This record gives sequence, C-alpha cells and structure tokens, in this order.
Amino acid sequence: MSTAEKARVADYAVVIPTIARDTLTDCLGALAAATGPQPREIVVVDDRPSHAATPERLEHPLAVLGELRDRTRVLRSGGRGPAAARNTGLRGVTSEWVVFLDDDVQVGPHWCEQLVHDLAEASPDTGGVQGVVEVPLPKDRRPTDWERNTAGLAGAMWITADMAYRAEALKRTGGFDERFRRAYREDADLALRVLDDGWRIHRGSRTTRHPVRPADRWVSVRAQRGNADDGLMARLHGPDWWQRAAAPRGRIRAHLVTTAAGIAALALAAAGRKRGAAAAATAWTVATAEFAWARIAPGPRTREEIVTMAATSVAIPPVASWHWLSGLLKYRGARHESGDT
Repeated sequence: MSTAEKARVADYAVVIPTIARDTLTDCLGALAAATGPQPREIVVVDDRPSHAATPERLEHPLAVLGELRDRTRVLRSGGRGPAAARNTGLRGVTSEWVVFLDDDVQVGPHWCEQLVHDLAEASPDTGGVQGVVEVPLPKDRRPTDWERNTAGLAGAMWITADMAYRAEALKRTGGFDERFRRAYREDADLALRVLDDGWRIHRGSRTTRHPVRPADRWVSVRAQRGNADDGLMARLHGPDWWQRAAAPRGRIRAHLVTTAAGIAALALAAAGRKRGAAAAATAWTVATAEFAWARIAPGPRTREEIVTMAATSVAIPPVASWHWLSGLLKYRGARHESGDT
C-alpha cells in the first residue's frame, strides 16, 4: 500500500464510551501502543450521570495515551447508556470511518496497522467492518458460567467491542437507537438497519482482546434485563430477527414455561387443590433442575460455582420472563428511532 493510500484510509476516529471503569486505562494504553497509522481523532465519551462525572477520575487513563492525548477529546452524554454515548461521540467526529471500542477491551499490538488494512480492503458499498474479538479463558480449569457467557462475544455478530462503521452509513441510518439503554442488542439493531439500507458488513483481520471482568454471584440474574431489549428487537425487526442477526435464541420459552409452572403450583396450593399443586410443583422442580445442571455440567463444578448456579437458576426464569413480557408491552407500538446524528 502506498503512502498516499495509507493516508487516505487512515482517516478514522475512535469512539470509546465509558463510565470510568478501571479497565479504561488498559484500553487506552493498548490503543496508544498499537503500531500503524494512528487515529486522526479519539473521543472518550463519559457516560456517568452528570453529578458523578468528576474529571479527575479520567486523568490517569487519559495520561497513558501519550502523544495521542493531543488528538483526544472528552465529551459527556449524561448517563443515558452506551447507545446515546456512541451517538454523542459520532456527532463529535468528522472522519470517514468511526471505530467503536468498549472501555473493557484491549486492542492487539498491531491493531492500527490491521485496521488500516481492513478499511483499505472495504468496497464502496461496505458500511461496516467488524474486528476479531478474543476472550482469554483459564487454561487450568473449565470456565465458569460467567466466563462462558463472556466467551460468547468472540463469535457474536457486529458487537461494538470493536466495530468500524463508515460515517456515511451511520448518518444515513440515524446512528444508534437510544431506547437501548444497556450494552445489549443496540449493536445488532444498528447493523440490521445498515444492512437494510443496502450496505454490506464483514469481518476484518484486526484482533482485540476482551478479558472477562470480575463479577459477583448475581450477575447472571441482572443480565436478564436484556430480555426487554429482545422484546424491542422483535417489535422493530420482526420475530425472525434472531436468524437475521445469527443470535442465539436463548431459553426464554423454557423460562416462560418454568415460571408458569411455579405460579400454577402456588395458585393451586392456595386454592386447596393439592394434587394439581403437586403436579405443577414437580414440573417446576424438574425444569429448574435441568436448567441448573445445564449450567453446572460444563463448568468447574466447584462448591462456589454449584451454589451460584443453583441459586441463580431458581431466580432467572421469573426474572427473564418478567423483563421479556415487560419489553413486549412497553414497546408494543415501537417504530424505528435513532439519535440525531
């Protein structure tokens, strides 16, 4: 590739939404150390609520950028979620390509060089080029349920852990839909709209590392909030959006059945119908045990993991069902919306 060609395709910006997690320092440090044509502009979007967005918390992460600090700006999005934060960053850049990184990833040592190659290979109708995400897992034991969930990002489509979009494609489709308040499904929604607009999206060659973050026992229960976003996706893209996005269907149908059995058991017991209550309770127990074992079997099977899986396998079905049904009701008349880019 000639010097002129490199200069042309190096017209890219990096946008990183953050809530000032400790991982941001490693993220920016890896970006500063990557070889190849550097980004023309970097925007770090502080998505902490306004009352908590103290600039001192970002001083150390920004300092590791070295010479890149001069081309880096910090914008605030007011705690409205990653979709709104990325739109804020998008409005703040003028480059031909916009690369979105999450604040808990670490780009590879030759990432800038590989990215420039990815963009140079993009055809005029290519709207997005996805990076290759690698999730390191322990080598001395089986991964936990949380580690396996994180490892699923390696094969996910269009995740904004490392995703480059042509700015024109983003502006034509309106950017991210800010109704997606969590880091969940907002990337799939955008990609489907970009594809519907006639653009192509493909996977590039650059690599980015996504370590597994520490998590407490109940992280899998809190993650069930994402089922509301699945309801929004169904309203926006139809019931077959799972196939189009190559997304795992999940266990929501099983969770609905398990939850219904549990409710039936309680209702029948309250009505004095002992035989019916016993049958429903048996169905709930069998379904819950199957779910727990499906999560325990591939894991390390330590006492801590077994206790965690048993407790959360009881809680997940009703929580998932509640959020999914809430999403369907909340967004029953939903139409496409997006940020003003």
